[in-house]
Amino acid sequence: MAASTAFAGKWDSLPVTLTPWILDVVHSMGHTQMTPVQASTIPLFMRHKDVVVEAVTGSGKTLAFVIPILEKLIRRERKLAKNEIGALVISPTRELATQIHSIFSLFLSSQPSPRRASPSPDEATGSDVQLDSVPEHPPPLLVISSDSPPAEDLQRFLSTGADIVIGTPGRMEEFLLGLGKNVVSVRELEVLVLDEADRLLDLGFHAALTRILTHLPKQRRTGLFSATMTDADALSELVRVGLRNPARIVVKVQSKKTKGTAKGTRELIEERRIPANLHNYYMSCSASEKMLQLTRIIRHEVETQGSSRFIVYFATCACVDYFYRVLAPLLPAHSSLFSLHGHLPPSTRTKTLANFTTSAALPSSPSILLATDVAARGLDLPDVDVVIQFDPPTDTKSFSHRCGRTARAGRSGTAWVLLVGREVDYVEFMAVRKIPMKERPRFSRDGTAVSADDMDTEDPDISRVLASIRQQVLTDRALNDKAAKAFVSFVRAYSKHEASYIFRVKDLDFVGLAKSFGLLRLPRMPELKDISRDGWEDADVDWNAYAYADKAQEAKRLAEASKAAPDAEEIRRRKEERAEKEKANLAWSNKERKREERDKRREKKARKRKWQKMQADPEAGTKRGQEDTGESEEDGDDWEALAKEERMAKRVKKGQVSQREFDAEFADL
Repeated sequence: MAASTAFAGKWDSLPVTLTPWILDVVHSMGHTQMTPVQASTIPLFMRHKDVVVEAVTGSGKTLAFVIPILEKLIRRERKLAKNEIGALVISPTRELATQIHSIFSLFLSSQPSPRRASPSPDEATGSDVQLDSVPEHPPPLLVISSDSPPAEDLQRFLSTGADIVIGTPGRMEEFLLGLGKNVVSVRELEVLVLDEADRLLDLGFHAALTRILTHLPKQRRTGLFSATMTDADALSELVRVGLRNPARIVVKVQSKKTKGTAKGTRELIEERRIPANLHNYYMSCSASEKMLQLTRIIRHEVETQGSSRFIVYFATCACVDYFYRVLAPLLPAHSSLFSLHGHLPPSTRTKTLANFTTSAALPSSPSILLATDVAARGLDLPDVDVVIQFDPPTDTKSFSHRCGRTARAGRSGTAWVLLVGREVDYVEFMAVRKIPMKERPRFSRDGTAVSADDMDTEDPDISRVLASIRQQVLTDRALNDKAAKAFVSFVRAYSKHEASYIFRVKDLDFVGLAKSFGLLRLPRMPELKDISRDGWEDADVDWNAYAYADKAQEAKRLAEASKAAPDAEEIRRRKEERAEKEKANLAWSNKERKREERDKRREKKARKRKWQKMQADPEAGTKRGQEDTGESEEDGDDWEALAKEERMAKRVKKGQVSQREFDAEFADL
């Protein structure tokens, strides 16, 4: 299905009439009209069709499955037992699962309570009072690792009798096939939804999903929802996930362009995989300039557009953790920084997301979330004005998901990506994937675009920003540790980029990159072994005195350093051991020399005896004999010396001459 507008009719235009209280909740949420994905999906899902839905982020996919699930459960003839499940929703992340749970909770908390029917004669006679046909559904159950242990999940399920269960694959598997295998019943399951289905199928969830799907009844409706799901992605997995003759719904965004020709103008239709109201820009700069341009983009958006809520995406958790600690002094005054990445404890992630969402962001005090791709998919973060991709994602699908955190539900928004060197080829790469970008020149100090004449001139503020970061690092050794860790993690992530022919490690400006991280010295890693270090200078640091700001951490460092440093007694002992070793080596050398000398004398004696034998037999004293022995009569003096040595050796043996006199006499033989 193609849609050129943001809306596709009013809710009462659906072929299936919605339950009045559900429609009231939808209107209270501000959704007076349906989006194309909702208008296409809801009727099919409610008419018992399996669906595969692909639509850009912010297009209303969540309501497209929440409403059919609720309608199916409301219209059941028999109420589910306390241990039976009516619907399962599986998402790849805790944050997305929590968000889906909150939407279901909003609807179910607004459902009318069971009402008494009009008074009847039976009531007056004391017979059982009849309730009307409006059942009350228990609240949905959320099963994610940060919420509670598996045993507590099962306890809450049995106590509340939840009809709808939302969770991540691992915990869902434990809930259905672990502790709850013989307790939780899926015989009456109506609907299974895989949200961000391509992410579930691409990552390491194959085994868990396969076990879950095998456990579920075949007579169910299944829906796959995502913003990025190619034909190969979805269709190759349909049989495995158990869809039967599914309806494929693809909601495309189209924009009109006018192209001038010699014969006039004509309209061109451009298909996009990003929201129609999203302004998507890229900026080319050097590695050492990225941090400066990041701060200038934020200032530009705040001062000229009145933007107040930002998300800045980095490549790795370590990068987010580090820049969260050094970026604040470079940002507009009164900015609020938030940090979100996968290595944070689940409770911290939930709290950070809630704080960012509810923060009172104003142009005078913008809220800025530094995040990894953990905040890229599915999260409905309201009022995000600007998305900045400091590092392009290693998974190209994440690009559109990141951009889609702004310009949601018909609102306009802006997205930026910073590219270095040949990374500009990424623009054409994404254009093929229907994600167009427009180039914006770098910003100068006063916020205006850098002129063409100054494009090749290095901005003097680069040195100031880099010096500011390094100066912060010098105040705390812990920042130096984080900087090195972030740098190494970035290089490793870069080496694993899907578009490896564009993002090549050998093309990285390591010196400029190290400067942007505020490194005091280059770390030891294979990638830096053969690089040119022109322009790099280690910071002048006394590493023995360079301390941690945290007193406990510094005390630990000093204790370890003291333990590792040898004391005076240890140094003396090592010197003595070295001297003994050298003495032993010298004695061994002397013995070896004497052994060689004895072998040489024995060889000469053997040659003497052979010569004397030849002298006793004149006929054997031929030239041939001389050639065989390799000797001549001129060697006779040698034999005399050997005879003297032999006589002297006999005297040593008898004690008539000392060994020292013998060695002095024949030392050179």
